[in-house]
Amino acid sequence: MEPTELGTDVEHTAGETGSRPEDDPGTGVVAAFGRQLKLLRTAAGMERTELGGRLGYSASSIASYEQGRRIPPPRFIERADEALRAGGVLAALKEEVARAQYPAHFRDAARAEARALGVHVYAAIAVPGLLQTEEYARAVFTVQRPLLDDDVIEQRLSARLARQDIFDRRPAPLLSFVIEEFVLRRPLGGRSVLNEQLEHILLVSQKRNVEIQVMPVDREDHAGMDGPFNLIDTAEGQRIAYTEVQDDSRMHTDRARVHELESRYGIIRSQALTPRESSAFVEKLLGER
Repeated sequence: MEPTELGTDVEHTAGETGSRPEDDPGTGVVAAFGRQLKLLRTAAGMERTELGGRLGYSASSIASYEQGRRIPPPRFIERADEALRAGGVLAALKEEVARAQYPAHFRDAARAEARALGVHVYAAIAVPGLLQTEEYARAVFTVQRPLLDDDVIEQRLSARLARQDIFDRRPAPLLSFVIEEFVLRRPLGGRSVLNEQLEHILLVSQKRNVEIQVMPVDREDHAGMDGPFNLIDTAEGQRIAYTEVQDDSRMHTDRARVHELESRYGIIRSQALTPRESSAFVEKLLGER
């Protein structure tokens, strides 16, 4: 979704028109990348074992990438382009291949997020993906129903952690989060995983461009009853919104709708604990365990 296309709301529904099977493993850009990789490897006179040895991958992994059965990580694509002297042919597909790592309903949002000047998240179900530790994220994917295949879990885990590169970008984007208290009490993955997650939240909250707030369960007035959502400030100075429920998602670009969610987010923040109070609250939760 290029910024020039942000004229109307875009809806993606998993399993229906939004499933975008052309981007799934074995089809579309993933399969095209695999064919290009095989052609270039063959032209270079390399066996899969030789290329894998140079890049630190097994021959079976190379075969999976060539056959479009697995989605290669960006680092592999960069190194393969260099090793095969592809002149950028493989690297040019890196962004589109990377998008295929995400569930179809989140791909446009992930692309906008990666270039955003600001991201603002109201989280009512789980710790936001941008704040998740590896083990917490693994637990989130593991408990999903229907069950995800192990390969899918690893693929989505890699993609989720890659999103966190946003914290290292310069200039630093402005990031804010409001997280429901019960989210911070739910021990997904076990108590040790939750404790590590809470410690990570405290660590990230110390960054100057990040504000994390907790919404206590004892609030009588709560503007977030319609569920979680994200606001994304694009590099072009436009604000868009992303909502998702049961894998049904929508990118909102209509100014009236975005303004409604902006106003709601402002009220939610005013009702939540301040960032300093929130850090103290998370520390208290850690002390209870």
